[in-house]
Amino acid sequence: MELMVEEQRSAEERRIEEAIAHDDIAISVRGVRNAFGQQVVHDGLDLDVRRGEILGVVGGSGTGKSVLMRSIIGLQTPEAGEITVFGEPMIGRLDDEALAIRKRWGVLFQGGALFSTLTVAENIEVPIREYYPNIGATLRDEIAAYKIRMTGLPAEAGPKFPSELSGGMKKRAGLARALALDPDLLFLDEPTAGLDPIGAAAFDEQTRKLQQTLGLTVFLITHDLDTLYSICDRVAVLADRKVIAVGTIEELLATDHPWIQEYFNGPRGRAATAAANKATDGRR
Repeated sequence: MELMVEEQRSAEERRIEEAIAHDDIAISVRGVRNAFGQQVVHDGLDLDVRRGEILGVVGGSGTGKSVLMRSIIGLQTPEAGEITVFGEPMIGRLDDEALAIRKRWGVLFQGGALFSTLTVAENIEVPIREYYPNIGATLRDEIAAYKIRMTGLPAEAGPKFPSELSGGMKKRAGLARALALDPDLLFLDEPTAGLDPIGAAAFDEQTRKLQQTLGLTVFLITHDLDTLYSICDRVAVLADRKVIAVGTIEELLATDHPWIQEYFNGPRGRAATAAANKATDGRR
């Protein structure tokens, strides 16, 4: 279901859509520095996210994975550097100047970040109300119902409040809200954290299915090795205040950085590798 009819699109939104269609790099980060007082989190950080890929972002505690995401979406202003999304500069722009590009992404924050006093359907409708206040209640309800089905939630989840949902259902409700505006770019912050292995695997499968069906570009922060192996096209590793490596898992395993080797070749890494190899053999 398309959210907007042609006459609802501004000239700026049409220009952004044309840029998206012709730009192979969805996100470009150059020389970013983030600091909180004396604590420097990023210094000279560079990263490219290719259009249409699922990029996993990993790193130890304190390496600023979420800070990087927040910098890209405008919730954190870097001290230095440049960030572009689909070719549009994001740092230093007024909110109304960046509005057209912000409509093109959706965000699932860690824990879902649902409004506790709103139902699932009402949560999904929040960005629609914010960006397209002229859309009527009937169409908003139809969009919310469609997004609920799209993310694998039962129809009866719509009138429920977040407190009535399981952890996995909250994640899917947050995902449905992130997809409310039919985005081209999806940010996921630890989407499988707190889920049991079966629920996490189901969420991963849903993410890959949606990415392939909708042609999404996905920026995915995770600690979950199973997620990295099962759905990520490439992985970016944060350490030493910057991205120290980016590539497929096979390419990362060929590097000699001690953190990368410990992360991917530790007990959990070996178990994830074995599971991935088994899944691959089963598909042959």
